Amino acid sequence: MNKSSKLLAFAVAATLSAGTAFAQDPTFFRIGTGSAGGTYFPIGGTIANGISAPPGSRPCDEGGQCGVPGLIAIAQSTTASVFNNTAVQNGELEAGMAAADVTRSMYLGEGKFDGKPHEKLRIVANLYPEDLHLVLPEGASISSLSDLEGKRVGIAQAGSGTQVAVEMMLAEWGLNRDNYDEAELNNSQSAERLADGQLDAYFYAAGWPVSAMVQLATTKGMELHTFTEEDLAKINEVIPAYIPSMIPAGVYEGIDYEVKTPAVSALLVVSSDLSEELVYGITAALWNDNTRKLLDNGHAKGKQITPDTALDGIAALGVPLHAGAEKFYKEAGLLQ
Repeated sequence: MNKSSKLLAFAVAATLSAGTAFAQDPTFFRIGTGSAGGTYFPIGGTIANGISAPPGSRPCDEGGQCGVPGLIAIAQSTTASVFNNTAVQNGELEAGMAAADVTRSMYLGEGKFDGKPHEKLRIVANLYPEDLHLVLPEGASISSLSDLEGKRVGIAQAGSGTQVAVEMMLAEWGLNRDNYDEAELNNSQSAERLADGQLDAYFYAAGWPVSAMVQLATTKGMELHTFTEEDLAKINEVIPAYIPSMIPAGVYEGIDYEVKTPAVSALLVVSSDLSEELVYGITAALWNDNTRKLLDNGHAKGKQITPDTALDGIAALGVPLHAGAEKFYKEAGLLQ
């Protein structure tokens, strides 16, 4: 049995063991995601399905759900990272998906969140890279972000990590809300406005392929801006959590070129108020073989969500793992 198989077998046993305390009464678990046209929502739904095992459902070893017994997890559409982290901090959500850079800033109370630390934030896992898409009308191009001056630009919705990061990037090229016409829209709304000629460009950070962009590319057509190596280095200096990445050619119809772009990790975040036992069970359920099948057969990014990368970058981020997740990773041999 290889390392991966051993881990999956351990995860199944750990899920069943950790779930005994929740088998009698239902435990509701809300996961904040993002807009329906992005990546957080489908991935969050898959995770919710994987970690759930409602009261009365068939046991895992009899072909039923293999989540935490008694747990009913629900993925909720939200405005993404900032909203999710705030709701987790305030006890309005049990968990949320959020970008690594925003999570660090909010936990520490730095940058835009200066003096407002969100000290209850805890990490369950690093999930997958979110690539920044700078979408342009078909046939359009820009040489650098400074070309967006005076343009109508979608900067993602308020409460999203994308908007926070994009405004920091634009500032490095001398742009602010006084010299471009900003539109605070979710991904689907931005795609619709671009298709209708009401936007000249829009930003969105998400794991590819993004459904709203797939539709845009196959109907009206679109272009994606590819950043220079110098621009990527500049962005990384301003926002260290955004690292150079690449969207392969062919991901979207008509985009037959590789797109160099910055990317940030998507995290699964919970509150420190949740019990160690519950989060241990949820972490185990996230990595068992049943959830593995769901991730592999769902959104394309699901295949990149693996236990081997679950802890990538976490130690340097400065945001703690939840004690329950830490316990699981240590027992599974993934953490010293």
